Amino acid sequence: MCFARRDLAFSKMSEIDDLLRKTSRTFALTIPLLPEPTRRQVGIAYLLFRLADTFEDGVLWPPRRRIEALDRFAELLEQDPMAARALAGDCRRTPPVDHAGYQELLAQMPLVLADFCALEPAPRASIRRYVRRSIAGMKEFVRRADGNDRLVLVTLEDLRDYCYSVAGIVGEMLTELYLLDRPQLAGSAEALRNRAAEFGEGLQLVNILKDAPRDADDGRTYLPTGVALSAVIELADRDLAVAAEYVDILRRAGADPGVVAFNAFISNLAQSNLRILANRGLGAKLSRVEVAQIGAAVARDLALTSPALASLATLE
Repeated sequence: MCFARRDLAFSKMSEIDDLLRKTSRTFALTIPLLPEPTRRQVGIAYLLFRLADTFEDGVLWPPRRRIEALDRFAELLEQDPMAARALAGDCRRTPPVDHAGYQELLAQMPLVLADFCALEPAPRASIRRYVRRSIAGMKEFVRRADGNDRLVLVTLEDLRDYCYSVAGIVGEMLTELYLLDRPQLAGSAEALRNRAAEFGEGLQLVNILKDAPRDADDGRTYLPTGVALSAVIELADRDLAVAAEYVDILRRAGADPGVVAFNAFISNLAQSNLRILANRGLGAKLSRVEVAQIGAAVARDLALTSPALASLATLE
């Protein structure tokens, strides 16, 4: 069982970083801002959520097979990591997606789960709980696909439920990881927890607006058909105002500069991207120069100098 495998050793951080680079360039460059052991915890957690997302978004598989894979993956979180070889092999023979980076992550599932099992009990239990909650929500949305395997959200509540399942829960998990072994944050714990899900929702709404054209090609319509686009943008704007409050709470509570920088960067990046989406329309994205300017502003604001912050200038 996973909880008994204290003999497991971590893989090299470079292996985790390589998988992050191949599955999310933004997080590959921002997770190193975090101090250890939070950096490793968040990196492993991100890859576990990315694995679950890959099964949910596996457009090359029918809904039933995607749900079965999500169930199998949830069970693997409490099993010997080598038990993942069977599911990884199934994915290699008939990939659920055509993204090369995601295919490699699926192949490396046993490695990611081994690193997960080697975490200390508290972060491991927290990550497992939130990943399984997210998987439960994902399955419900896979079930909602029509006979042509097309998912269409209709109401703003539908959209918010989806965002909570795939991103709000992530925000809650990250908050719990930040709070671990950081007594200086204890007095701010409730305020952070109260804002965590909205922070995640805001980030996901921006991603949905950025990716709307591509998602439509894949048969997914996350923007509600019965809701004005302006209402979605307004919701994202409110959420990102809450995200800014979250960052300010971390700062005032004396959180590690790296924790503040990580959250400040992703919050500011989303706010900037929302502005250009409102001005330029669906699918608009920040340029590399604009992203670098955001990274430089975060570094300047926090009076930080680090290789991780310098690397933000290479974001595409």
